[in-house]
Amino acid sequence: MPCLVKIASRLYGTPLLLARSKLDVILGALAPRLAGQAISFDSDAVPSAEVAVTPDGIAIVPVIGTLVARSGYLGAASGLTAYSDIAETIEAAATDPGIRAILLDLDSSGGEVGGLFDLVDHIQAIRAQCGKPIWAVADEAALSAAYAIACTADRLYVTQTGEIGSIGVVAVHRDESGADAQAGLAWTFVHAGASKVDGNPHQPLSDSARAALQADVDALYGRFVALVARCRKQPPEAIRATEAAVYRGDQAVAAGLADKVGTLRVALADLGAVLARPTVSRPITARKEVPMSESQGEIPVIAAVPQPPAQANADLEQRLRAEYSEISAIAAQAARLGVTIDPAEAMAKGIRPEALRRTVLDQLAERSDATDVVAAAPAAAAPKTDTESPIVRRAREAAARK
Repeated sequence: MPCLVKIASRLYGTPLLLARSKLDVILGALAPRLAGQAISFDSDAVPSAEVAVTPDGIAIVPVIGTLVARSGYLGAASGLTAYSDIAETIEAAATDPGIRAILLDLDSSGGEVGGLFDLVDHIQAIRAQCGKPIWAVADEAALSAAYAIACTADRLYVTQTGEIGSIGVVAVHRDESGADAQAGLAWTFVHAGASKVDGNPHQPLSDSARAALQADVDALYGRFVALVARCRKQPPEAIRATEAAVYRGDQAVAAGLADKVGTLRVALADLGAVLARPTVSRPITARKEVPMSESQGEIPVIAAVPQPPAQANADLEQRLRAEYSEISAIAAQAARLGVTIDPAEAMAKGIRPEALRRTVLDQLAERSDATDVVAAAPAAAAPKTDTESPIVRRAREAAARK
């Protein structure tokens, strides 16, 4: 019974970042037990939380079940995952020299507020320090607190039926005063401090207690909205406008809450392709030591070794810019005809402009008026978009350092 009381204390009268559907299930299971009925947890239904590492060095970190600050009081058999465990797992993967990237595998409807924002800050600090990409996939849910974690990823995938969103905060007050009266029970609280017994289940929620709880919920909601807006590069007003709605698959992508519809397998393939892509880096100045002459007692001199010219990097940057400009132009033309193309994704996958143009033409084969527009090569470079290919950016930065 003490364990059950602890669970109830973490559900009632405290803000939660939990999807409403999951909250209904938990409360529905907990209420009978509080009334004296038996309740059990099906440990066989709890998925494995073990970390897997792919041959190309991608660590798959599971974020599964109800998320809590600490889970020791019930253990993993109850379907709980602790924020502290997630932090330790990600940190271990980030500091492992054999791991090149991290993929968060999410299937969670959210959970407690306590510990969540600390975890988010920790993930962002780890990524800044280790420089390894962190991607995520909602398979099949990344809701509320789970979405707060997922949105910090560099790239977020969602399955066709996967659920994303529920960007909101909820608090529940259990009023047992009516049941107490029927049972012939009367509760008297002797206390010091006007707010000491606010929100207790044996009295209706007072106006002051409701106002205080609402203020707490509103403050946490503002922090949640700011986090998502910053990570997803959207105005806070757009995030608030979702009104904590849940989006599936392509709806989540259209709402700007995810980047692509795809399974865990697709996300792994795309991430592997990014890891395999060559990068442009600044040459490191090599040095050689001139040995000291024993006869003359000269001080060692460090002589710089001449470096190869930077023309190759400049040529590569120019070629990538031209290619990205052409792909952007094709994407703009295709958009006017109802076909969506992500220029950055096309560059990341190494799709040439000619192949991309053929793909668009195939999709518009039945529309003869579109063929002439898309088939024609762009006359001039398209204006630079806000989204720049990582390859182009690195080439530009390398050339700027020369």
